[in-house]
Amino acid sequence: MTTAPALTLANAFVYITDPDASLAFYRDALGLSVRTDITNGDFRWLTLGTPTQPELEITLSTIGSGGLPMTAADQAAMLDLLAKGLVSALIFDCDDVDALFEAVRGSGAEVLQEPTDQFYGVRDCAFRDPDGNMVRFKTDLARG
Repeated sequence: MTTAPALTLANAFVYITDPDASLAFYRDALGLSVRTDITNGDFRWLTLGTPTQPELEITLSTIGSGGLPMTAADQAAMLDLLAKGLVSALIFDCDDVDALFEAVRGSGAEVLQEPTDQFYGVRDCAFRDPDGNMVRFKTDLARG
């Protein structure tokens, strides 16, 4: 048996349609910091991150912007799934899910689930980003 290579996740992709609206949500409502914001024609490479995970970047990838090659039919299918909230999801760990819930709700973000204790050992809540992607926040019940 061979030894597995040492892997570190570098980027997590979230598919979007409006980089500016998404940037306002992830930067302003969630408090993530912009790591990269570069435009080349109609392509925009936009990444954000948290101070606790400097090695991980969340990449906001615009559907049909030249980053991911796809046919018009594929683009339409992705946009349809995105509108239904079926494309991407992020789950963040946090110290106080209730306080974070109030802060994000105060930004006007769409609430999917208020803070709830789950049978699998976390207290969590959920929102939608401007494109419908689910964003969840959790605190381990043993820790909280």
